[in-house]
Amino acid sequence: MAKRTTPAAKRGRSPEKSPKVAAGELKTLLDFVRYAVSRFTEAKLVFAHGTTDPVAEAAFLVCETLHLHPDQFDYFADARVTAREGGKILDVIERRIATRKPAAYLVNKIYMRGLPFYVDERTIVPRSFIGELLDSHFGGDEEEGGSLIDDPASVVTVLDLCTGSGCLAILASRSFPNADIDAVDISKDALAVAARNVRDYGLEDRLTLHQGDLFEPLAGRRYDLIISNPPYVDALGMASLPRECRAEPKLAFDGGADGLDIVRRILAEAPQHLSPEGGLLCEIGRGRELLEAAYPQLPLLWLDTEDSEAEVFWIGATDLSSV
Repeated sequence: MAKRTTPAAKRGRSPEKSPKVAAGELKTLLDFVRYAVSRFTEAKLVFAHGTTDPVAEAAFLVCETLHLHPDQFDYFADARVTAREGGKILDVIERRIATRKPAAYLVNKIYMRGLPFYVDERTIVPRSFIGELLDSHFGGDEEEGGSLIDDPASVVTVLDLCTGSGCLAILASRSFPNADIDAVDISKDALAVAARNVRDYGLEDRLTLHQGDLFEPLAGRRYDLIISNPPYVDALGMASLPRECRAEPKLAFDGGADGLDIVRRILAEAPQHLSPEGGLLCEIGRGRELLEAAYPQLPLLWLDTEDSEAEVFWIGATDLSSV
């Protein structure tokens, strides 16, 4: 009988083995987080999917495995973990390393602005800065830097382009309580995930999902606010995506040669879909210099968040008329 050869053996090296952790060595939530951080750092994982470092990711996975909200971690950090729970935590830690999948896919959940949303491989893992900006720049609170819309209650129509899992559209429903919301994505699979989130938040009567290419399915409708986190990774970035990002749908990343193919189309078509007092809020990553060079006539207002600088712009409908 022929000896079975593993893929690692074919490459001339021994397969990597996960370290064995003896029962009782790890006792508390904090112990498991420390262990996970060490394993993640050793494995050189990439963190860009709702968590930005190994500590935050480890705490996220530990809490999700134990059915705790991330905000509860500090309260339970020194609590003991049962043997059965510990086994589950160790399993998800090793799966994160072995598969290099984003943690959100392993637990089918991500949090935005403290709210949980379902995600799986059919849609990109949401991590847009727009969620924070909806709170900081659309609430009429001068202390937060001023509101771009004087009265959120006056907003009655909102459009979310490239909605993915629907998270931004759902967050917009909370920021604009009187608005009916349309959300568009070209991916049927992504919209299936979005539909689940819409149902989870009971928004079927206010939030309508549309499959199509940007404004194509909207039949000339106009909106008080358009938000979009479109694909904006350029060709160089697409070629060097880390393994974690390659687990996500390519369609959700690819912005063309310079990353701005979809953004240009949004700028060209948005004026026909904005109300006179409306505006466009759009995330483009690190493309500010290229965009300003391409549209020197546009008075783009660049907005910062806690974790970003000039990656999202705002422009009013009247200023877009020069595109």
